[in-house]
Amino acid sequence: MPAPERHDPDGGRPRPPGLRILYLHQHFSTPNGTTATRAWHHASALAAAGHAVTLACGRYDGALTGLDGPFRRGRRRGRVGGFEVVEFDIRCGNSQGLLARTGAFLRFAAAASRLALGGRWDLVIASSTPLTVTIPALLARRLRGTPFIFEIRDPWPELPAALSRRGGGARRGVVPRPVLRLMGLLANAACRQAVAVLALTEGMARVALERGAEPDRLRVLPQGADLVLFHPGIAPWRPPGIAMQESMAVYAGAHGRANGLHQLLDAAARLRRTGLQLVLVGEGSEKPALMARAAAEMLPVTFLEPMPKAHLARLLAAAEIGLLCLAPVPEFAEWTAPNKLAEGLASGLPMVTNVPGRAARLLAEGGCGLTVPPGDADALAAALLALATDPPRRQAMARAARIVAERQFDSRRIAARMVAVVEAVAGHPPRRATAQHNRAQAG
Repeated sequence: MPAPERHDPDGGRPRPPGLRILYLHQHFSTPNGTTATRAWHHASALAAAGHAVTLACGRYDGALTGLDGPFRRGRRRGRVGGFEVVEFDIRCGNSQGLLARTGAFLRFAAAASRLALGGRWDLVIASSTPLTVTIPALLARRLRGTPFIFEIRDPWPELPAALSRRGGGARRGVVPRPVLRLMGLLANAACRQAVAVLALTEGMARVALERGAEPDRLRVLPQGADLVLFHPGIAPWRPPGIAMQESMAVYAGAHGRANGLHQLLDAAARLRRTGLQLVLVGEGSEKPALMARAAAEMLPVTFLEPMPKAHLARLLAAAEIGLLCLAPVPEFAEWTAPNKLAEGLASGLPMVTNVPGRAARLLAEGGCGLTVPPGDADALAAALLALATDPPRRQAMARAARIVAERQFDSRRIAARMVAVVEAVAGHPPRRATAQHNRAQAG
């Protein structure tokens, strides 16, 4: 049964108890990890608003959940950042093959389903990818009547299908058509049955509409960055071996097939002896081949392992240019919301990208970066060199980048909007703002 109503100590109306929320995010990490922290900010904001949040996740490569005790019967749990974390002993990462990742997705869906059906929840939040995270939410709705919110961080099966079409039937990592069809049915069910669908971009929102989401249940909540952590004024850090007089262009993210990083190496081959060094931070299935090629061709490229957000922020503060690179897949133009874009802009970096569409419009309208055609190594090298050799232009773009981040990508404001959506769909009157909410809405 719900807890009894509590009265405002100042004599106001009784306030309802906080919601009991199950937040499903297989790849969750705190800022101490090396991967995305969107769920951390959202769960923290929900907890600060007085809701009882339990976040379920797996063991994602590069993630740190804040738990360090032993796993018992395949899980461990504890309080992190004001909310409960249940971490299942299910490893998943970009370096795994398709079959291993698929197995991890299904095992997590099964474990999370037991959790969703075994507790009394007022609301479930299912954050995809992977799309299989919606299975527990759909089961809880059908069997327990529990409403759920579906968050689309990447549109599945649209993105895997686009990559499969580009790669052909024999390429490693191509998703079989029967699996894509099953994923499509699952996405349709999630979009149609959720009490709210959250999309990171307008392009993802259009996909949700095509799959049956009701327009009045659809919200766009963009990717965000911690504007305090990622800031051009923090103490910079440069990797050993990169001279102070050299300019750095930094790419920080996955090194997989979808990222198309061989395009960066193609550009690097045209940047020898220019004093511009490309720095690639991260891991993924393509990294060994990228490193081997860079060494064989003696390219001006430095590879770094994934690093915690605080360390990455210092690297970006020392850089001159940020890089956003994706494989030349047309669908990526409107369907992606990379962390590296928001964090680069927050760090005051002019961005150079080969991604048309949403990212290109943002950089052009904000005056904070340059876009080149996908696959055009000459244009990419020329754009990088143009910024590296023109400090006044680069500095003007850097100032504009920070302004764009403050206006559009403040993770605290985005998290506050998430809280408002949750409370609205649950019919829950907003609770009195905490100090954290006041800071999130300031400015």
